[in-house]
Amino acid sequence: MDSRESREGAVIRRRRECGACTRRFTSYETVEEIPVMVVKKDGRREAFDRQKLMRGLVRACEKRPVTTGDLERVTEEIESAIHASETREMGTQEIGNRVMERLKDLDQVAYVRFASVYRRFEDLGDFVDELKHLLGKAQVPATRT
Repeated sequence: MDSRESREGAVIRRRRECGACTRRFTSYETVEEIPVMVVKKDGRREAFDRQKLMRGLVRACEKRPVTTGDLERVTEEIESAIHASETREMGTQEIGNRVMERLKDLDQVAYVRFASVYRRFEDLGDFVDELKHLLGKAQVPATRT
């Protein structure tokens, strides 16, 4: 009888009528997607988790002038890019790089916080090198003793 899309085309609502008894009912059709798998550094695979991404962003932006709306937009952009990818597997490195690209434009302190955990800075020299890179200065190898 009637078909309508809802939730940006993710669900199709169909109004139907039984040909035998003329009783009317509604059915909802959704597209089943193959989940995107995240390949961890150690080779393990787990399903992409939007909430895990959001928690990482919230932690990086803690006590910074970044709104929840900003974090939702960044999360949505990254999630959309991941789902738009032709492959059904994506490494944590690629996802982390996408997060850092967005954070660099959003809040540089949050960017450095995220990078320090994500890249596992070993010492102060690694941290200083990243700050120099962020500030656009030439990278000078730090002397470590």
